[in-house]
Amino acid sequence: MQGIGKSILNKKGLKQFVMDKAIFLVLLMLVIVIAIINPRILRLQVLRDILMMSSTKIIMALGMMFVILTGGVDLGGGRLVGMAAVVSASMLQTADYVRRFYPDLGQIPIIIPILLAVFVGTLFGMMNGLIVAKFKVPAFIATLSSMLIIYGINSIYFNMPPNNSQPIGGLRADFTYLGSGSIGFVPVIVLFAALVSIIVWFVLNKTVFGKNVYAVGGNPEAAAVSGINITKTLVGLFGVCGFLISLSGVLEAARTGGATNNYGNGYELDAIASCVVGGVSTTGGVGTVSGVIAGVIIFSFINYGLTFIGVNPYWQNIIKGAIIVSAVSFDIRKYVQKK
Repeated sequence: MQGIGKSILNKKGLKQFVMDKAIFLVLLMLVIVIAIINPRILRLQVLRDILMMSSTKIIMALGMMFVILTGGVDLGGGRLVGMAAVVSASMLQTADYVRRFYPDLGQIPIIIPILLAVFVGTLFGMMNGLIVAKFKVPAFIATLSSMLIIYGINSIYFNMPPNNSQPIGGLRADFTYLGSGSIGFVPVIVLFAALVSIIVWFVLNKTVFGKNVYAVGGNPEAAAVSGINITKTLVGLFGVCGFLISLSGVLEAARTGGATNNYGNGYELDAIASCVVGGVSTTGGVGTVSGVIAGVIIFSFINYGLTFIGVNPYWQNIIKGAIIVSAVSFDIRKYVQKK
């Protein structure tokens, strides 16, 4: 009887595991299928390229994680990537580049444009948090509005003479090194992503602020009763989100060697999908840094892999949309069952 009981428990545990990790397992199967169709994708250089591509998305997804942990979402994340990329790139062009954004600007220290771009992103994030906390506007509405505002401001800036909406190029070597340089075989941008991941893990797991983020996401009423300042926490976490997303935008400009006002368009969807695939619950209060990293890498592998095996870009959009709705559906189902 004891053996039968254990068998039943094991079956139930296995079923629960499959249910909890269903979308993750399906995507792993898709990764395997892509690798079988074209084994060249498993070459070390290709995997390195995927990891480099994933690095900025890991940083962005970790920023998005803070908002999703409260049951919200930041729809303006992609446009914030574009703004940070344009602001930083516009001030970090070589002196001999023909179409300089600021023809009379000297070669300023690299840290100044980066800090400016990140500051602007953090400011927009905190404004979103203030609107959500003080005026009780749903996060997706607040960030949808900021998405339009950010894109408008960025497009006006990008269209300033003498640039006149021309792609920004000719970036300085010390800037592009951050996105495409290497220390040995390890890309610098991957080291950035690893460092940010460690810091975010520490903040969420070892600080009062991190525990407050989980508390507010899990049960805001109980969090307020226990003395947590909801407004301060929301403004803070949206600020962190804006900081990390704008940092990813700066590094994306460094990685690609240029920028336009359309950079980052749709990136927020990949970040949301990666978070949900990685186990961050859309209902709030549940999620881990390691899960988000795994979600980003798998999602990036699939994106790269579908192109690698020649899948039509239109079909890729359909597949990505199906992954997002499936991930959210499984997440909601898990939540309902646990209730």
